[in-house]
Amino acid sequence: MNRSAANQANPHKPVILVIGAILLAYALATVAGLIIPSEAVPHDEIHAAGRAISAYWAVIPFTLLLAAIAVLPLLERTAHWWDHNLHKFYVAGNLALITLLYLAFLHPSGSLGLAVQTLEHVVVKDYIPFIVLLFSLYSISGGIRIEGDLPAHALTNSIFIAAGGLLASLIGTTGAAMLLVRPLLETNSERKHVAHTVVFFIFVVCNCGGLLLPLGDPPLFLGYLNGVDFLWTLSLWKSWLFINGLLLVTYFVVDHFFYYPHETKADVMADETQVRRLRFSGLWPNALLLVGVVLAVALLDPAQPLPGTEWHPWPYLREMALLAFVAASLWMGPHTVRQDNDFNYLAIVEVAALFIGIFVAMQPALEILQARGAGFGIDTPHEFFWASGWLSSVLDNAPTYLVFFQTAQSLSGDAVGNVAGIAPSLLSGVALGSVTMGAMTYIGNGPNFMVKAIAEKSGVRMPSFFGYMIYSFLVLLPILALNSCLFLEG
Repeated sequence: MNRSAANQANPHKPVILVIGAILLAYALATVAGLIIPSEAVPHDEIHAAGRAISAYWAVIPFTLLLAAIAVLPLLERTAHWWDHNLHKFYVAGNLALITLLYLAFLHPSGSLGLAVQTLEHVVVKDYIPFIVLLFSLYSISGGIRIEGDLPAHALTNSIFIAAGGLLASLIGTTGAAMLLVRPLLETNSERKHVAHTVVFFIFVVCNCGGLLLPLGDPPLFLGYLNGVDFLWTLSLWKSWLFINGLLLVTYFVVDHFFYYPHETKADVMADETQVRRLRFSGLWPNALLLVGVVLAVALLDPAQPLPGTEWHPWPYLREMALLAFVAASLWMGPHTVRQDNDFNYLAIVEVAALFIGIFVAMQPALEILQARGAGFGIDTPHEFFWASGWLSSVLDNAPTYLVFFQTAQSLSGDAVGNVAGIAPSLLSGVALGSVTMGAMTYIGNGPNFMVKAIAEKSGVRMPSFFGYMIYSFLVLLPILALNSCLFLEG
């Protein structure tokens, strides 16, 4: 039996594997904590002033992991090998293990207790909430299908992209992209010039649209897990409106006045006559469940009392609610919708495999930045925007966000009005850079490559890695530079 047939025989096996991996990680961290006593001080204070910190070479495993993510998919010899999520886990898991061994035996304050406490902190505080949220948004949105074939005018495509930009902050960039890319491609199936439409879709839906809520993009959710208020990102609405608005206007002008007139008369005639109205499937119960995800994330924060009460939600109540919503979606939603969407769990399993390694391997880097970040010369919102942005364009933007988040904390002190210990202007620079400049390359954010692959499978000849960067440098970069001048302080 081949892999496809096996998945059809047991379509929910990947779900069981993801949830099983989450529970196993939690169980291992808990058991290790019971067997090996961890440090008595809180994790956030473990490397306070006066305590030894990691050597700079300790960031090598983290650097190697990010390099693997960026380079291995592009090399002909390794691309096929890297396609298998188990191989990604081998790389991420071994580099994480090397980091834990360093913390146990080579760190200046090293001990088994330090390694165990780091593992507990990473799994319990960061990894489980992070992966459960992405898993729930990805799984539930996969049960909704939009299909149809509208006339592919510049205005029609602009409305598709704008709708995706709005949805991205609510159901995540991955969820919004997976929901809308297929109907967008079906609508443009009679046109020859489609690649630029997909590129602008990546700019807005896969990246810049997810700026308004922690649900929108993984970096922002990591900020939320580290103390940023759930609604703080709404303060970025001016940048969100400016960037996405200019991208939409640019797309409309380019498509309406250049690309559409270059379509053949036969293709235009086919586009105008072969029309099918949009049909929505799977809205019940999945649309309601997505609303439940938003409310659960906003209200069930164990660090905050439920609004209007003094009751603190139990630890993991939020995650249990999200997994319950996934179960309801799989049980109550129509299975034919997922089949029509060609839905599978490969993308979310990839994220789960890589990020357990990322979260562990980045700990020495975070420790160094917390202790010495003020000495790196990055101290203004503009510098944080460009530093976090350029790294996010060639590395995964979630760990990049955390690195500069930690650096900004080391510079901000305890001033009144700080957000999670960071001056709001600096936090704006980190958030804007990490989220928006993830659109500069195909590898800056997970949905970018997913959308490229779906478009190519539909027959669209997408730009190469560097061809895509011509679009981003000519169109996106000037808009982001202008936004930083207008809306970032200092």
